[in-house]
Amino acid sequence: MLRKLKELFYFPIASYFRFFAAIRLRRWHPRIIVVTGSNGKTTLFHLLEAQFGKQARHSHHANSSFGIPFNILGLERKTLLKSEWIKLFLLAPLKVFAPLPKEKIFVVECDCDRPGEGKFLAELLKPEVVLWVSTSRTHGMNFEALVTEKRFATVEEAIAYEFGYFLAYCSDFVVIDGDSSLQVQQTNRTKARVKAIKKTEILDKYHVDATGTTFVLNKKSYTFTSLLPEVVATGLAMCIEAVDYFKIDFDPTFAHYTLPPGRGSLFSGIKKTTIIDSCYNANLSSMEAILSMYKQFAAKKKWAVIGDMLEQGAGEREQHEKLAVVLSKVDLDRIVFLGPRVRRYTYPYLQQLDRQKISMDAFDSPREALDFLQSHIEGGETILFKGARFMEGIIEHLLANPKDAAKLARREKVWEIRRKKWGL
Repeated sequence: MLRKLKELFYFPIASYFRFFAAIRLRRWHPRIIVVTGSNGKTTLFHLLEAQFGKQARHSHHANSSFGIPFNILGLERKTLLKSEWIKLFLLAPLKVFAPLPKEKIFVVECDCDRPGEGKFLAELLKPEVVLWVSTSRTHGMNFEALVTEKRFATVEEAIAYEFGYFLAYCSDFVVIDGDSSLQVQQTNRTKARVKAIKKTEILDKYHVDATGTTFVLNKKSYTFTSLLPEVVATGLAMCIEAVDYFKIDFDPTFAHYTLPPGRGSLFSGIKKTTIIDSCYNANLSSMEAILSMYKQFAAKKKWAVIGDMLEQGAGEREQHEKLAVVLSKVDLDRIVFLGPRVRRYTYPYLQQLDRQKISMDAFDSPREALDFLQSHIEGGETILFKGARFMEGIIEHLLANPKDAAKLARREKVWEIRRKKWGL
C-alpha cells in the first residue's frame, strides 16, 4: 500500500519543485549537458567534472525527478529523513530568486527509474548535449506493466524508450553507445546531430591492477589510479567528445578525477586483506562489468561477496541465474552470497555449473555475512564486494583504518539508522 501511494504521488509532488526549478533555470539559462544511462553515468559525470572543473556546475548527488529540481534550486537533503520535507516545501519558492550560479555550463546526471521520468526531466532541462552511456535492465519491475499492456515487446525496450526522451528534447549533439541496438533505435526521435561510439572500434588496450587502470583509445593512453571496468572506455570517449564540443582545454592525465564512493574503491582491510568496494548498485550489466574487471585483476586469493540485484520484477530468477553463469567464468577461491535472491537462485545454479568447486556460502543477513568473513579471513585475501543489502556496513567493519569509513557510500543519517537495524 505504501509503495502504491509513493508511486501515485511521486510526479505530482515532484512537479511542485520542478515548477520553481524551471523558473530559476530560465533566469539562469546555462548550456546543459545531460549524462544518462543504466550504468556508468556517475563515472562519466566525474570524468566530465575532472575536465570542466569550475567552468561548469555539476549536479552532485542529484539524478532524479526530485534531486535535479532540488539541485537547480540550491536545496539539499542532508539526512534523508522525512522531517526535512516541510523545510524543502517552504524554501522552494524563495529559492527561485536567489543569486544565480556564475557557471554558464550545467552538467546534469539523469536517471530513469520509472516510466515518465525521462520525459519529466527532459522537458525541464531541454539539453544542448546528451551523452547516453549505456542501456540495460535496471529498475525492470517498474516497466513490466508497459510490456503487459503490449506497448513494448520487452522491458529493455521500454527502458530504452524512456531514456530516448533526452534525445527527443536535445537541441544539438547526441553521443550514444553504438554497440547498443536499443540506443540506435531511439536516434530517430532526435533532430540533433548523433555520434555513435563503438568500444570495439576505439579501444586498443585495457589493463587493470592494484595500481589502477589504463585505457588506450585510438592509440592514446589514459591512466587512472582507481579501478575501472573495461566498459568505462565508452564513457571516456564520450567525455573527450564533450570537451572537444565545448572547446575547452583537455587534460589527458585526468588529474582532478575523483572516484565516486562504492564504485571500485580500493581499501586496505584487516589481516592485510585488499578490499574492492563496488557495492553502490547492482544489475546484471554492472555485475558483468565489474566481474570482468576482477577477472583480469591479479591476486593470490580472490574472494567475492555478491549481493542481490533489486527491482528485477518477473525476471528476477532469470537475471540471478544469468549471474551464476557470469560467476562461473571468473577464477574465484570463495564466494559469499548475501541476500535471499542470490541464495535462492544464484547459489544453487552456480553449484550445478561449477567445475572448479569454488568454496561457497550463502546468508540472508549482512550481520551473518560479516561474522562469517571475520572468522574465516586468514590474511592476504582480495575481496570484491558487489550487490545490495548494506554491504557498505560490512566493509566498514573490515577496514584496516576505521577513518576510511568516511569514503564509503550512504553516509547519510537515514542509512546509518537502517544499518543499525541490521546489526551493522
